[in-house]
Amino acid sequence: MQNLLPEPPATRLPADVEADKALADALASGTTVAIKTVAAAHPAYSGGWAALAADALDADEPVTAYAYARTGYHRGLDALRRNGWKGHGPIPWSHAPNQGFLRCLHSLSQAAAEIGEADEAARCAQFLRDSDPAAADALT
Repeated sequence: MQNLLPEPPATRLPADVEADKALADALASGTTVAIKTVAAAHPAYSGGWAALAADALDADEPVTAYAYARTGYHRGLDALRRNGWKGHGPIPWSHAPNQGFLRCLHSLSQAAAEIGEADEAARCAQFLRDSDPAAADALT
């Protein structure tokens, strides 16, 4: 059956050049402390939270990863809503400013699975795929 309703337009978050540069510098330094400084200086920037969540997952700290990913996820939802997102519709992976949110969503799914929250892990994985299948493919 074909859906006759039009899909909502893709949501594209605005770039945060200052936060992007700070995160690139922090990642180049290779220290979690530098990334934490970015998250503290730019708390609405999901990219910093995504990097912290990924580091925590790599360090086998799923509870910490869950907290970081959930923070970035909620800050990303706030940003998406401010930019016209109505709770559904595409969030393109190809648009770099969206990637922090999408990475948080992926890390939240991973961390939830690791702490035994199977339902949340599945919901987050499906939300990622619904947002943009390319994001799910790139991150898994």
